[in-house]
Amino acid sequence: MAQRSTKPTSGLRSLLRDERFWQIAFQVIVTIAVILTFSYLFGNLSQNLRRQGTEFSFGFLQNPAGFGIGENMLGYETQDSYAKVIQAGIVNSLRLIFVSIITATIVGVAAGVASFSDNWLLHKISRTYVGLVRNVPLLLQLVFWYSAVFLAIPTEANQIVFPNPSLPLIVANNRNVSLPGPGLPGEVWIALMLLGLAFLLFGLLWNSINKFRYGRFAAGIAGWLERLGAAAVIVAVVVVDYFLLMSNSSEDMLFFKGAIIALFTNPEGLWVIALAVAIVAIFVIWRIRLKSMVEDGSDGKLLMGVMIAIGIAALAILVFAFNWNAPQLSEAGRASGGLTMSVNYVASVTGLTFYTGAFIAEIVRAGIQSVPRGQWEAARSVGLTNDKAMRLVVFPQSLRVLLPPLNSEFANLAKNSSLAFAVGYPELYNLANTTFNQTGKPIEVFLMMMATYLTLNLLISLNMNQLNKAVQFKER
Repeated sequence: MAQRSTKPTSGLRSLLRDERFWQIAFQVIVTIAVILTFSYLFGNLSQNLRRQGTEFSFGFLQNPAGFGIGENMLGYETQDSYAKVIQAGIVNSLRLIFVSIITATIVGVAAGVASFSDNWLLHKISRTYVGLVRNVPLLLQLVFWYSAVFLAIPTEANQIVFPNPSLPLIVANNRNVSLPGPGLPGEVWIALMLLGLAFLLFGLLWNSINKFRYGRFAAGIAGWLERLGAAAVIVAVVVVDYFLLMSNSSEDMLFFKGAIIALFTNPEGLWVIALAVAIVAIFVIWRIRLKSMVEDGSDGKLLMGVMIAIGIAALAILVFAFNWNAPQLSEAGRASGGLTMSVNYVASVTGLTFYTGAFIAEIVRAGIQSVPRGQWEAARSVGLTNDKAMRLVVFPQSLRVLLPPLNSEFANLAKNSSLAFAVGYPELYNLANTTFNQTGKPIEVFLMMMATYLTLNLLISLNMNQLNKAVQFKER
């Protein structure tokens, strides 16, 4: 009887039979194909630009822009460079996006919860609002709010003053709307937006660090490539966070101060830091109190007292340290002080808020309906009212369902903010459009816009995914 050969399979044959090798090889081939395709397209673009007597370059950013901006927070002047114009547009877009996300979330959650109200009128208003606003294009709504509502307000000579001229809490005309608000300088407002961006980047940094902490890498070459990618992300985030938090415009060729520098060089900024420290302290003490109550059986009264004391101090900082003031009318009737916003900005925020809020309301309604009916019955059986049952039992459980689609709505809002150009608000697209018309550099300008919106949406998506993981049930 012939003896079966015991000669081991050659290394090459074994490699070709390895499924993981073909998975990696396919990804490498696709990557090379993509790089070659883009290299060909870029070379073709450069050749066409040279034929037209120009070249692909961002050197135009150093040239003076020569056009004005209706409103900006960077102190931009007509003789400043295109780089400052683009940065002013990004700051204006962030100002619009951050405020609209907060207001749209409030409106959407309120409308979604109101659809379950026992009050017939409240229920019908919620359903009518959602059905009407969702089916009208956003661009049309923005034009409506700007042209039919805010431009219809009387001129400054006959402006609306509420409740009366001796106590002007709201002053509105067809140019500006003034409300009571904190008297924070522009540098502090920009610093808060930069801190928001740095916080979003922290989510990306934390995700990459956790990969190293828990060894979340594949085996072999793919794992080492993942390690290199995660390390590159950590380095990139640290560098970007440095510019966001510690940059100096005179040294780093940026036209805003880093958030930390701006806060520490303004008295109001120091109070913002104190308020942030108080909020973090409350959160840490709350976690310690919860752990001691669960593991040690303590009543937690002492820690609760500490939390209340810190909360009172934080409230005092918020009320007294931020120079809250109402609009003041001069003898000529012009409003000063308070929180003054252009009608272009107010129309943009209003349109984005109600449009996105209608979609968020449907997401909230679907999330609440996903909670089993038995949870409602169990809450009522222990004596909870409908309001408390919604707030303490049902709505927290609905977060597992509503956060993923909410992620998409926030990303859509960030992209839809570019439509504010239709009402004259100088956001990024508006100013970039003027820039490439003047410079003849549409490719470079559009690449900068694409990179800005892509980065912002990826950061929103990453952090919302992290939040979604935090509220999911943990299986053992």
